Amino acid sequence: MRKTERYPVEGTNALWQMYRTVSRWKAVRNFVFIQLSRYCPSLRLKNWIYRRILRMKVGENTAFALMVMVDVFFPERISVGDNTIIGYNTTILAHEYLIKEYRLGDVRIGSHVMIGANTTILPGVTIGDHAVIGAGAVVHRDVAPYSFVAGNPLRVIHEDVREREDAPDDEAREG
Repeated sequence: MRKTERYPVEGTNALWQMYRTVSRWKAVRNFVFIQLSRYCPSLRLKNWIYRRILRMKVGENTAFALMVMVDVFFPERISVGDNTIIGYNTTILAHEYLIKEYRLGDVRIGSHVMIGANTTILPGVTIGDHAVIGAGAVVHRDVAPYSFVAGNPLRVIHEDVREREDAPDDEAREG
C-alpha cells in the first residue's frame, strides 16, 4: 500500500487549485531546471541540479538517463540511493491531483536499483535495495529488496534476483 497524505478540496478539481499547494515561482523554477536536466548529457551536472537546486536526496554514482522526469512540484520528496540507474523517460511522481483531493507521498528508491525505461513511479512507494523494475512498469506499490517486478499492473517476476545471478544462461542450458 502506498503511503500518501490526503488533502480534500472543495469546488473545482484539485489540479485547478495546484497553486494553493505550491508557489508559482517554485513550479516555474523547478520546471526550468528539470527540463535542463532531462536533456543534459553530464551525469555529474544532473545530480548537482537534483541535489542543490531541487533538494532531492541523490546517492553517489546514481545515474538518471536522458529524459527522466522528476516531480515538478515536490522533487524534495524523492530520494535515491547509491549506484542506482533510472532508465530513459522514467517519471517519478511525489504528488497526484484528483477530483476531490490531492495526495502527497515520499518516493524512496534504494541503492543498486535498476529501473527500466518508460517506468512510472507513483507517490508514496518504496523500492528496496537491489530491486529491478522492468521497462514500462507502473510502480503503484512498494517493491521488496532484490525483487524483479514488471508490468501494468505491477507483478513480481522473481522474488529474489540473487537466485537468478547464479543460474546458467539460456545458451548454456541449450548446449
